[in-house]
Amino acid sequence: MVLAWLAFYDGLLAVALVAAGIVAAHFGLTPPFKGFQIFLIGFFFAGIAIVLGLLGMLLTRGEDRRSGQIRARIGTILGLLIAAPIIGVVLRHRAVPINDITTDTQNPPQFVAALKQRSECGEGLAYDPKIAPIQAQNYPALQPLTLDGTPDNIYKRVEILAGEIPNWTITRNDPAAHELEGVATSALFKFHDDFVIQVRPDGTNRSVVQMRSKSRCGVSDLGANYDRITSFFRILKTGPRMMPPGAAQVQP
Repeated sequence: MVLAWLAFYDGLLAVALVAAGIVAAHFGLTPPFKGFQIFLIGFFFAGIAIVLGLLGMLLTRGEDRRSGQIRARIGTILGLLIAAPIIGVVLRHRAVPINDITTDTQNPPQFVAALKQRSECGEGLAYDPKIAPIQAQNYPALQPLTLDGTPDNIYKRVEILAGEIPNWTITRNDPAAHELEGVATSALFKFHDDFVIQVRPDGTNRSVVQMRSKSRCGVSDLGANYDRITSFFRILKTGPRMMPPGAAQVQP
């Protein structure tokens, strides 16, 4: 049965492409986005394997077509093993069509060190005001963090805690301007997201922490930049005891 064979081979191809994309990106054999594209092609073939497999199972019922039924089932199972986790991740995270999140959309923190880094997708770092209403609609609770303490003291906390976060590399540290900049590297595909943190005065003995986080590739970040800001703000409020083990590296 042709459909059963196609489902079987498409399932195998999906597994191979997904594995190849992850391995290539994770170990630097290809740029992260290229590895992710290979991964997505594997997801596409997984979808085809599921459809062909279901059709194949319907058309190979009966003892005389048992071998075709088995191949169709294997193709369907392989497709589901690939597609189900990916669909689950997408459903758990909102696919908001922006990848640049900031606590201050009117006067967002500006990147400096990131301007020297090459983006494989060629995206610029200038903030687009058109995304501000999209952010407000999807992340209405996102606000800057106000803390008791002078900008000097709060910035010291920011500097220490940011330097202890695994997968964060600090690329610029400017205590005089109370600004810190770095790169966050994702665990699986090794995507690089740029972030910048500013501490601004807010009256007497109070400070406001502003943060911006932007992905170098893609249209949607599946909430990664928003989560990065809110999780760091929680760390600032709760203290270093909530920090996971590991340390970021400081680039010269």
